[in-house]
Amino acid sequence: MANSPQAKKRARQNERRFAINKARRSRIRTHLRFVEEAIASGDQAAATEALKKAQPELMRGVTKGVMHKNTASRKMSRLAARVKALGA
Repeated sequence: MANSPQAKKRARQNERRFAINKARRSRIRTHLRFVEEAIASGDQAAATEALKKAQPELMRGVTKGVMHKNTASRKMSRLAARVKALGA
């Protein structure tokens, strides 16, 4: 249990930030799931549209410190390759 005023404040801040980051992660995962579902259905147009909506969410996650930039880039790259393969 936090005893000092500073430790109590940090505990409050951590709770708040955890909730915010949890919501951000959830939003990112939701957009990634939309892309996955579009790829699974085989609809390249829908997959491309979903990918365009997912990219800013991923990059926003990087900016906000939810995920590492290389992780976001890797996810985008792999999804883009799979969407591109639908058209081939």
